[in-house]
Amino acid sequence: MPENSPSSPSAVAIACGTLRLLTDYGAAGLYEVTLGNGRRADVLAIDASGQITIVEIKSSVNDFKSDQKWPEYLPYCDRFYFAVSEDFPADLIPDNAGLIIADQFGGAIMRSAPETKLSPARRRSLTLRFARLAANRFNQQSQMRILDSRPYAA
Repeated sequence: MPENSPSSPSAVAIACGTLRLLTDYGAAGLYEVTLGNGRRADVLAIDASGQITIVEIKSSVNDFKSDQKWPEYLPYCDRFYFAVSEDFPADLIPDNAGLIIADQFGGAIMRSAPETKLSPARRRSLTLRFARLAANRFNQQSQMRILDSRPYAA
């Protein structure tokens, strides 16, 4: 998770399970991705066909009710899901969004998200943003491992 993540332990567990689920479906996902409108998607994933999925993590009913900016994510994905814990009341999730139930070990798609096609220009922009962010995060971790493995001067 990025260092500045304000996520609760419950949200982190849901995110981990969601990322594992997306990987099982053949998608590569990233946590906390800033979109072109300045909003930050909790999870953005791209599958082998280039389809882009955004998942909004909701760790509680309060979290869901207090944060209604999710429609602003819809123009940035082919599919949109909410991911919640098993005890979350599923009837709160809007019909125009998919539903994932997840915990730290994995997840399940309980309701598929309706598909909307992104414009080619937006798909290209998001794919480049995703690739650059993934490469930057990988490089940061690699550099830290290199620095950590260097012998200390006596």
